[in-house]
Amino acid sequence: MPDKPGNRSEVYEFTLDELDADERIDQVLASRCPDLSRTHIQKLIRDGKLTVGGKVCDVPRLKFPAGTAVILTDDLPAVPLKAEGEDIPLDVIYEDDVLLVINKPAGMVVHPAAGNWHGTVVNAVLGREPGLDDEDFDAMRPGIVHRLDKDTSGALVIAKTAKALRKLAQSFADRDVQKTYLAIVHGWPSPPVNVVNAPIMRHPDHKRMAIARDGQGREAVTTWKLIRKGLWDGRKVAVMEMHPHTGRTHQIRVHLSYKDYPIVGDKLYARGRSSPAPRQMLHARRISFPHPVTGERMEFEAPIPDDFLAIIQAFQEAD
Repeated sequence: MPDKPGNRSEVYEFTLDELDADERIDQVLASRCPDLSRTHIQKLIRDGKLTVGGKVCDVPRLKFPAGTAVILTDDLPAVPLKAEGEDIPLDVIYEDDVLLVINKPAGMVVHPAAGNWHGTVVNAVLGREPGLDDEDFDAMRPGIVHRLDKDTSGALVIAKTAKALRKLAQSFADRDVQKTYLAIVHGWPSPPVNVVNAPIMRHPDHKRMAIARDGQGREAVTTWKLIRKGLWDGRKVAVMEMHPHTGRTHQIRVHLSYKDYPIVGDKLYARGRSSPAPRQMLHARRISFPHPVTGERMEFEAPIPDDFLAIIQAFQEAD
């Protein structure tokens, strides 16, 4: 095990809004703090780590009015100085001497970070590619040039050499990488083909992103195409093909929520839209980019996962 510095705390601080007022405080925290499990949140509450309106709250089921200040403190374990290799299987789509493309499963974090120091894609890659444990790479993110959210599945590209990492990073910066996602969303989007051009900035609560106002934020452009619509579990839902032309954090999720078609199962951006979906239904279906050595155009496709297909197959078709 590498040397570790001391323990630290993560603080989640926000003010309850109208949607929160109808929910138990542990349910509110589960939606506001998606990197924490509800079981862990309930333990923190019972351990006196939650203050609501300036007073300690140790009862998870209580509800509070809008406008109430909430502070949750999570004491984190010591932070490793570098990622460690672990024996974790990967679903490999393509591999050569400088490049690895995998089909990341939902529920797997890409690189170690607060609350997820082990069991990540990076730990798995280091377990099979110990050469990435090199001073030329970021100690916690070796080979990582782009990311997928924990609950997003699909195609992820990893560099096996520092030179390949630099070339791939440049391709992303030059917008020479084309990405296609599939999303299952609430509602029936209209028009069926659309371009969303709305800048994105970090939300004041620092746990999510938001549409920017008054000239703030960074450019964010997403194209959508309606593939199929219908009813699922009594709800209007649709399958969308999404093409992000920029690479902002949570871009597709934010743009769809902004247009009032949030992704089914998205705990952060579909608040108030319940569903029995097992996770946010977003899948990185296809990625295309120039090979970092040969320059040849490469395209890879990740199979649609079973949980995604199960919802589609349960659709009742709509005109």
